[in-house]
Amino acid sequence: MFIKQIQVGQMAVFAYLIGDPITGDALVIDPADNVAEIITEAKNNKLRINNIVNTHGHVDHIGGNAEMQKLTGAKIIVHEEDAIMLTSTPAMILKMFGAKQSPTPDRLVKDGDTINVGNISLKVIHTPGHSPGSMSLYTPGFVFTGDTLFVEAVGRTDLPGGSWQIMYKSIQEKLFILPDDTKVMPGHNYGRTSTSTIGHEKMHNPSIR
Repeated sequence: MFIKQIQVGQMAVFAYLIGDPITGDALVIDPADNVAEIITEAKNNKLRINNIVNTHGHVDHIGGNAEMQKLTGAKIIVHEEDAIMLTSTPAMILKMFGAKQSPTPDRLVKDGDTINVGNISLKVIHTPGHSPGSMSLYTPGFVFTGDTLFVEAVGRTDLPGGSWQIMYKSIQEKLFILPDDTKVMPGHNYGRTSTSTIGHEKMHNPSIR
């Protein structure tokens, strides 16, 4: 499995390029910006981007959807509870972030669904709290946590649709049950390291104690 973590945009967002080197299929998680860089990375590794997966519908994670889809033809996938948010970012917010409105999603997913990348399967884990449709993506050894779980921190819950109680439950009951050695791939570069592990976060994340 090919995994590339790429910091993009003005909010230190982590986009992820995930590919199957055998089939050449790939997807990108949260292409917030720097679309050309992500596509070049895919081409350099002989991968074709077939899908765009948004961990949630906030503008700082979806700002590159339109350009990415235009240049690759990739289908957009988001959790069903953030589908409306994906295409209804206010014009003022789009201007503030220098982003374009995302196209309508091509596929809506829910908890337990699977997103395939060639022979690789990513399991959808619904982890609301940061937004109603926030989701994490799990494949053995890795979990892509969006703005739910960061390195020794968690996402904010004071935006519309956010809830600390729901966030806490999502982390405890959906993420902290994963194997301790699962590598945490967060949605922002806000920590002292770019990745963590479930075991480390259970022991050292001050927000979850």
